[in-house]
Amino acid sequence: MPDSDYAATNSCAIGSSLSSDAFSAGGHTWKVVYYPRGEYEDNGEYLSVFLNLASKSNNDVKAVFEAFLMEKHGKPSSSVAKSDLESSYVVDGKVRIMCVVIVLHDNDPIEEDESIPVPESDIGIHLGGLLDREDGTDISFIVDGETFHAHRAVLAARSSVFQAELFGSMAEAKMSSITILEIERATFKALLQFIYTDKLPEVRVKLEGFLSPSMVTRISFFQDLLVAADRYDLSRLKLMCAQKLWEAISVDNVVTALVCAEEHGCPELKKRCLNFLARDNNFKKAVLTEGYFQLMPRFPGIIDEIRASMIES
Repeated sequence: MPDSDYAATNSCAIGSSLSSDAFSAGGHTWKVVYYPRGEYEDNGEYLSVFLNLASKSNNDVKAVFEAFLMEKHGKPSSSVAKSDLESSYVVDGKVRIMCVVIVLHDNDPIEEDESIPVPESDIGIHLGGLLDREDGTDISFIVDGETFHAHRAVLAARSSVFQAELFGSMAEAKMSSITILEIERATFKALLQFIYTDKLPEVRVKLEGFLSPSMVTRISFFQDLLVAADRYDLSRLKLMCAQKLWEAISVDNVVTALVCAEEHGCPELKKRCLNFLARDNNFKKAVLTEGYFQLMPRFPGIIDEIRASMIES
């Protein structure tokens, strides 16, 4: 595109255009059409630049067209404020526009169906391996007599509680080994695995039939892990545990799950437990469980919420 006289083009009527000489790109002939005060639709507020195919073609022609205003020092810019145009882009009364045309051919890999597949994130696999190998660990935790090695930076990045504990003003920040109380070894191990891999351990829970001893153990495991997740501010893990508890819900354990949800701030699980108690004869059966007798003196307010849910249903 030749240089344009700024004063002359600035006085052009809206819709008036200038055209460049024909040029060749990608085996085709093109012209650039320039509207100094834009087309009629924009009321002269913007200048417009268009690429026109000047040669004939039996097939569709695809091209990428870019236009840039050249600053006084030769730097291109694709976005210019009108107030800056004269001070920054006019040289000797002229404005220079640089145009770039890239002609695309059928074998150019730009179609959506030819996109490059990207595999799923494997960061959890790599960090999980780092935990298993104990490479570069700088902190250890003693839980019920067992020692677990970890990395301060990883723990702090995932948990605000670990961040405050390991890098704040707490005494643990200067310790190389910390003893953890009131958490089972299996629970803390699962907690670390989640922090490094963002996944739950493979623990299956049956949904039908009576509660077997193994099922009770698994339900208890997810309750304990939910408590630990709440303790270390791992909200995603807490919801994952809540989902596992909900998948195994029954009249035998719904009150226990409700208490867990109430104590550890899990409104999603609490709401579903209340709805479950309000259905059919579930509440009449649940009041005969040991969990209900523990619920009454500790959380009398929940009893009112259960009754309210039953009335609403």
